[in-house]
Amino acid sequence: MSLIEIENLTVTFRAKGREVRAVEGVSLKVEGRESYGLVGESGSGKSTILRAICGMAPVTGGQIRIDGQPLPTPRGRAFSRQVQMVFQDPYASLHPRHTIDRALSEPLAIHGFGGSDAKVVKALTDVGLPAAFRFRYPHQLSGGQRQRVAIARALMLEPSILLLDEPTSALDASVQAEVLNLLNRLRADRGLTFLMVSHDLAVIDHMCDRILVMQHGRAVEELAHEDLAGAQMTTAYARSLFDASADRMLDPAGGGA
Repeated sequence: MSLIEIENLTVTFRAKGREVRAVEGVSLKVEGRESYGLVGESGSGKSTILRAICGMAPVTGGQIRIDGQPLPTPRGRAFSRQVQMVFQDPYASLHPRHTIDRALSEPLAIHGFGGSDAKVVKALTDVGLPAAFRFRYPHQLSGGQRQRVAIARALMLEPSILLLDEPTSALDASVQAEVLNLLNRLRADRGLTFLMVSHDLAVIDHMCDRILVMQHGRAVEELAHEDLAGAQMTTAYARSLFDASADRMLDPAGGGA
């Protein structure tokens, strides 16, 4: 049994009196401790899948199961302890008037965990930030530091699954590889499962064991990492994504860490 199972998922939005199918009939399975990537151009539906898992997008068809169980609506606290999401823009996802200490300790308070001081310090250390950063505000941190805080916050409840929505696309090229390498290390150390979205095939190549190529809300082609590395795709669209990223496949930061 796979840890994440998505079967014939359809997500339909209503906009200006008409229906828009952002995702149509997508199925995938993610094994425990695997890193699985969703790749495609803007509007392909990949981020909508993550939002549907979190209950932030309307599922109008199909089913999502975590550890064999259909997800409840609303998701609830048990879901939050098992699944957390890291968003694209770390500044937007952190409250500008809350210290880093409050941002990290708040999930612990909501779920009734004690010992927040020690856990906050450990969380910052685990993502490579000094303990003194807990008393700073988001605007006092760089983009890369803010994203490290966002990752630390997502890990406070010790989830088994991280949903990563373009986690480095808002960062400078020189910082991207550092954050990607941090995520890879955390996955190895904690036995995490990743479902990761990116428009950049080079990032997916660096991070993921398998990928699903998406276009216009549909699944186009699934590839193992070895197939991607060997350019063994079978569809023209997947080939076009590969050709656009081929010169950076060995360096997802585009030149420098």
